[in-house]
Amino acid sequence: MSNANPTTVESPWARRTLIGIGILFLALVLFLPLAMVFAGALARGWGVFVNALTDPDALAAIRLTLLVAAIAVPVNTVFGIAASWAIAKFDFRGKSLLISLIDLPFSVSPVVSGLIFVLLFGAQGWLGPWLTEHGVRIIFAVPGIVLATVFVTFPFVARELIPLMAEQGRNDEEAARSLGASGWQTFWHVTLPNIRWGVLYGVLLCNARAMGEFGAVSVVSGHIRGLTNTMPLHVEILYNEYDFVGAFAVASLLASLALVTLGVKTVLEWRFGIHRAGSAH
Repeated sequence: MSNANPTTVESPWARRTLIGIGILFLALVLFLPLAMVFAGALARGWGVFVNALTDPDALAAIRLTLLVAAIAVPVNTVFGIAASWAIAKFDFRGKSLLISLIDLPFSVSPVVSGLIFVLLFGAQGWLGPWLTEHGVRIIFAVPGIVLATVFVTFPFVARELIPLMAEQGRNDEEAARSLGASGWQTFWHVTLPNIRWGVLYGVLLCNARAMGEFGAVSVVSGHIRGLTNTMPLHVEILYNEYDFVGAFAVASLLASLALVTLGVKTVLEWRFGIHRAGSAH
């Protein structure tokens, strides 16, 4: 016999209304804009679309975007695993401060983040004269773009792993150490297998943000075509020059990467759910 209170069970029309509102909202803010991007990219035919993506400046922007992501994502993965392991598995003074610092990029505007690096490493910044004297260029160059991207994306892996590792507790690691395993053996054979799906999920989100970052990168890049323009910056330049097909073509590539990310994210959530359900039993 059901114990549900009839007053707390929604009626079919209420459920259908809520579902309809949700679908309508998604159609207006997600599906329709995506459709417009791809329609704009193919507005003048497949040949123009391909030419826009194979333009030297577009190819340089694609290469730079992939290079920055290839640097920023591994760096943040190592930091995220180390930080989450320290926070979840050990007690130490300053733990709350470290957690707050990890969340800092979420509360600071990306534009402000980029400006911080300009004030530090720019020609008139604190370290700018010394860097210029030694021939090191960070702002308006690839290193500045990498630093800005690392800053705005470093919470993602850590924020996925901290609650997961805290939920798992320390019993497995303590048992491994009591049996004579070293710290590295404990991490490699005990901790990492337990968090692998969380790591992959965090890496996926980190990579998506790294490739799509605009605000912080825009401040430190200098918008030098063929050198310091990532794909989002290249889209902006093409759009401002009224090259709408070119802008939509590059934007459609970014949108495709986002859709692939969404698909992989869904698979990881499904696999992670199965893994957690199996662990619970």
